[in-house]
Amino acid sequence: MRARSAVFEVYGVHLRGRGAVGTIAALVRLLAPLGFNGPTVRTAVSRTVRQGWLVPVRLARGPGYALTPQAERRLDETAARIARTRPSTWDGQWQVVVLADLAATDRERLLSSLRLLGYGQLGPVTWITPRPVVELIELLAGESVTARVFTGRHEGADAELAAGAWDLAPLAADYAGFLARWRPEVSAVDGSYPASAFATSLRLRHAWRKVLVRDPGLPRELLPSGWPGHAAAEFFDLHSERLAAPAVEFVDECLRG
Repeated sequence: MRARSAVFEVYGVHLRGRGAVGTIAALVRLLAPLGFNGPTVRTAVSRTVRQGWLVPVRLARGPGYALTPQAERRLDETAARIARTRPSTWDGQWQVVVLADLAATDRERLLSSLRLLGYGQLGPVTWITPRPVVELIELLAGESVTARVFTGRHEGADAELAAGAWDLAPLAADYAGFLARWRPEVSAVDGSYPASAFATSLRLRHAWRKVLVRDPGLPRELLPSGWPGHAAAEFFDLHSERLAAPAVEFVDECLRG
């Protein structure tokens, strides 16, 4: 995990509920267990400010930084993705998007954005998702693309439709790799050392989020049997909760100085 990612994770997981602000001194203390020294943290914070995620503020304990509205929206998206891995209901309705006027936009950029939003591709201009995505309208407007958007049921096997729209094999490998990589390391942390629990939980969340970026969040009935994403989600939830208390203890200590 790079220093900039660590800064963003600290704000999202621990500082947002504390006013979404933190002093630079506290950030240096917080990121020390992750192996980042003071100059590295200060450089990362400066770059994060230039990217529009943080803004300088004056706090009672000294110079600090606060989340921008743009950063808070991104954190909301991340939280929604993590929540999407948990059991949910599906009414059997598909949202279908048929694109038009693709010549006027960057085609590859548009298609990549649709995949990030969780859409699967049925044909050159036809995309589907089992749940409406509110960001679709903003995406199409930003790319100056029009589309026909409607919902309906598929007259056939929904799981087969999903298998044709999404290539799930690489994602299954990602989930299996996540478990193989993190199970031994996280299981060895018992929470008796708050700094270690904090660092491990933050790195675990960062790795989990990187996998979720590629997950369209399909309902369970559309996924293959034995889907490794279920075991990976249970593992993440279990250990995130287990390490939460000692991690918070470490954060409180760092914020007190």
